[in-house]
Amino acid sequence: QVQLVESGGDLVQPGGSLRLSCAASGNIFSIGVMGWYRQGPGKQRELVAIMSGGSTTYTDSVQGRFTISRDNGKTMVYLQMNSLKPEDTADYYCYCNARGTAYWGQGTRVTVSS
Repeated sequence: QVQLVESGGDLVQPGGSLRLSCAASGNIFSIGVMGWYRQGPGKQRELVAIMSGGSTTYTDSVQGRFTISRDNGKTMVYLQMNSLKPEDTADYYCYCNARGTAYWGQGTRVTVSS
């Protein structure tokens, strides 16, 4: 079992920055893939950024603005979000896959508005 807890969501003005954090606990040594998804109002959940092995993948709409990172202890994953736009408004969910089982955090809300 793996537990994921996100933090860092907030209200921010367009052009601003936020850093989301996700703390993993439990059987962390079984974790392979880690990443972030988001679900905007009236939209389906979508991939934002993911780390698998030594590679990272970003959805096109955040490429160059968002950066995913992970600590060496594999207990934390971060999402640095710069140049935020109103369309980035969403609930952001931490995700991991551990030995074929998907785990999700409870979500943290990001609102980009003036």
